[in-house]
Amino acid sequence: MADLSHQIDLFFTKIIQVVENKQEVLLGKCESGAGLTNTQEHILMLLLQEKLTNTRLAEKLNISPAAVTKALKKLQVSDLISSEKKATDERVVLWQLSETGKPIAVEHKHHHQATLATYAEITASFSAQEQAVITTFLEKLEKEF
Repeated sequence: MADLSHQIDLFFTKIIQVVENKQEVLLGKCESGAGLTNTQEHILMLLLQEKLTNTRLAEKLNISPAAVTKALKKLQVSDLISSEKKATDERVVLWQLSETGKPIAVEHKHHHQATLATYAEITASFSAQEQAVITTFLEKLEKEF
């Protein structure tokens, strides 16, 4: 068991190195070349589906509203998003993709889907019983966080 504990520790160390300052783990490299963080690209992906407020983006990403505001500023300066006031309540600002932002959002969505497909392929190589053990392990590990 000590060896498995060491493997888990090394695995998390590698993850931390990969995702430092990012809010999600994606396998492979981003193809857009836009120089954005995963968080910024994930915001674009979310805006593909609907217009969202800062608050709603923070909830969906599980990050602070301040982090969302910082990401939105960079996206707005890069002309990848724009804002509009909600017609029924001018205090509410809705964010939407610009035409320039759409290809990056689509690429990130594909990258995200490819990552999930890789996870599915890996887990499919385990029996149902092994998958149940892995699920239990992940649930217990998550509770520790």
